[in-house]
Amino acid sequence: MGAPLADTAHFDQLHARSADPWGVHTRWYERRKRDLMLAALPRPRYAQGFEPGCSVGGNTVALAARCDRLIASDASAAALERAAATLNGAGHVALRHWRFPQHWPEAPSDLIVVAELAYYLPPADFAHFLAQVPGHLQRGGHLAMCHWRAPVGDAPAHGDGVHAQARDTLALDHVGGWCDEDMRIDVWQNGGGTSVAEAGGAQERLARAAEVAP
Repeated sequence: MGAPLADTAHFDQLHARSADPWGVHTRWYERRKRDLMLAALPRPRYAQGFEPGCSVGGNTVALAARCDRLIASDASAAALERAAATLNGAGHVALRHWRFPQHWPEAPSDLIVVAELAYYLPPADFAHFLAQVPGHLQRGGHLAMCHWRAPVGDAPAHGDGVHAQARDTLALDHVGGWCDEDMRIDVWQNGGGTSVAEAGGAQERLARAAEVAP
C-alpha cells in the first residue's frame, strides 16, 4: 500500500485487482506477525473486539476465535467483500463500511486492534484516534497496535513513529509487546486488571507449593 487512507479509491482498486493484495493469508511474515500479536493479548477471550482497517479479513478470522462479538470495519467496499468471503458467514462478526477514526461501535469494546493501519492515517486523524481511544475502550480492556517498521511507500508516517506517538500520548498502561527487525507490537490496558500470571492464579499456586515444601 502506498496512498494515504483518505484515498479510498486507491484501496478499492488494489482489492479489485487482487483477492489478497498484501498476502495476508499466504506470506510467512503476515502469519508470524498475526501469531505474535495474538500471543501478546493478555486475555484468552474478549466480549467485544473492534478491528478497524480489516482489509480482506486475515486478522479478522483469528480475532473472531478470541471474541464473543467482533466488529471489523474498512473504508474500502471491495475489501469488505473479500473479508465477507474469508469469514464465510461467521455470525458473531459484523462487517462495517466505515471510515476510521470517524466511526466507532456504539458500545465501548474490551479489545481494539489496529494493525498495519495507523501509518496510513493523516496525522490529524491519528491524533484524533489516540484522543478517542479511552472513551471507546472498557476499563481493563486492551488496545493492541501492530505495524511493519520499514518505510511504507508514501504513507504519512512509519511504524516506529506511530507507536512512539501512541506511547507518548495515550493515558493507558503499557502492558506488553514485541519488537524485532520487521515489526513492532504494543499492548495497552485501560486501567485495572492484573498480569496474565496473576490472573491465572500463579501466586496462589506458588504459595501452596511453598507450604508443602520440605
